[in-house]
This record gives sequence, structure tokens and C-alpha cells, in this order.
Amino acid sequence: MDKIDFSGRVAIVTGAGGGLGRLHALGLAERGAKVLVNDLGGAVDGSGGSATAAQKVADEIRVLGGEAIANGASVTDFAAVQAMVRQAVDAWGRVDVLVNNAGILRDKSFGKMDMADFDLVVQVHLMGAAHCCKAVWPHMVAQKYGRIVMTTSSTGLYGNFGQANYGAAKLAQVGLMQTLAIEGAKHGIHANALAPTAATRMTEGLMPEEVLAALKPEAVVPAMLVLASEQAPSRTILCAGAGTYEAAHVTLTRGLHLGLTPDTPERLLAALSQVTDRTGETVPGSGAAQGDNEVRQALAARR
Repeated sequence: MDKIDFSGRVAIVTGAGGGLGRLHALGLAERGAKVLVNDLGGAVDGSGGSATAAQKVADEIRVLGGEAIANGASVTDFAAVQAMVRQAVDAWGRVDVLVNNAGILRDKSFGKMDMADFDLVVQVHLMGAAHCCKAVWPHMVAQKYGRIVMTTSSTGLYGNFGQANYGAAKLAQVGLMQTLAIEGAKHGIHANALAPTAATRMTEGLMPEEVLAALKPEAVVPAMLVLASEQAPSRTILCAGAGTYEAAHVTLTRGLHLGLTPDTPERLLAALSQVTDRTGETVPGSGAAQGDNEVRQALAARR
């Protein structure tokens, strides 16, 4: 059995001042990583800010014998994120692992949601992750090694009432991960996504106490360590909660060629159960697979 070891590796964990991010930082440090602990130190809704939270976790790692530095940048500020990455490189010479964990919640049913709250959640989750990936990318390309872990969510993958903004941003992270994995492959950069189910301050009040007690955030950390490791896969959506681990996939059904005639809409409606039949579905290697499948069936129909 391969040992997961981060000795000599440098990791950046965003949103690591508490909750799951703190446990990610501690887990990486325990296995030898030097860790930059980033946290704005704001409330769950993104308001406020203080570097104290990040500093406490960095101090905690050092007390345990590890190496860590703190950073209080907002991931929504690209210049500050670039400075954060420079801080890690100046301290340790490289960046091997990026765990995009920073996030906020501004839950409300879509009909009642202020679009400013929609925008801010997208800015933190999606643009925050994009900023961090962009800032570490040239370093990972230069060293021909990198591990990027996005934090997606079951809400993004499958939806959840009152979280249209959060769900949209979380699924967008999966799309970003898919392309970064493709573009990073030749540079030794692996990109993956983690969908955690854990009891943190972001889930308080959303689940019964008995359920929250079962969903210890510590049970998510092993999945992150796998996705951040040297042995990590790429383009994997790994789900984790309560000690159970699953994988989620964006699949494509075999489909049905109907051609294009005036009554195609009606024929498609009548055949929709065949089109959506999941027998023989595939996980495409890239977005081009959809077009390949469609053209292949169209050409076959002409023969």
C-alpha cells in the first residue's frame, strides 16, 4: 500500500482558518507539507475580516512541529492572491498543492434572492478558485508538477433548495477543474474536485443534530489527501462524508439520431425516454466527445 507523504511539498489551503479548511491544513502538515494557511477571517456570509484565524491555525501547526505561515487575503482580490502565492514561493521556493476551500453562504430561495448575494457567492467560490489557480499555474508549469483540489458540493452536482447561487458556483468549479486537468496533463498538473458532506459552521442549522454528529469533518480529509497526493488521479470528482467515499460523473447517453425535419421536435418529444436512457452511457474524455457522438450517428444514418 502506497504511503501518502507530502515531505518537501508546499501547500496552500484557502479558507483554512476554521472548519474543514483548518483540518485540511493540519492533515497536510501532519504528513510533512509546508502549509500556507489562508483565511480572510470573515463571517459565514463573507462579511468582516481578520488575519487572526489564519494565524491561529499556522501557530497550531508550528506547535505540532510543522512549518506554516499565515495569510489573510481575500480570494476575490487577484492582486492579493498573487501576493499570497509569492509569499509561499519566497518562503519555500515552490507551490505543489492548492486546495481551493474558501467559501461563503448567502442562502435564500431564488425568487427572494438579491442578485448582489448571487454575485458575491460566485465571486468567492468561482472567481476565488480561478484567481488562485491562475496565480499558482506558472509555478506548477515551471516545476512540471502540481495538484489542484477544487471544493465542489452536492448542491452544485444535484441542486438544493435555497442555494441557487452556491450551486451555480460549485458546479462551475467542476467545469474549471475539467479543463485545467486537460491543459495541465502535459505539465504534470493534476486537477480534481472534492464534494464534502461535513458539519461545519456553514452547515449549522441546515441539518438535524443527529446527522451533524455523524458528519464529522475529519472524515472528509482523507479524500482531500488522496486528491492532493503524488499518486492522485486527475479529472475525478470525489465525494466524502461520514466515512463514506463515492465518485460523481458527468456522463453522456448513447443518444438517438433523429435527423432534422419539420416534425423533429415532436419525434424528439416522443423518443425522449430513449434519448435519456442511461444504458451504455459514457464519461467523455473532453467536451469534443459530445460532438463526435452526434456526427458519428449522423454519418451512419446517411449510409
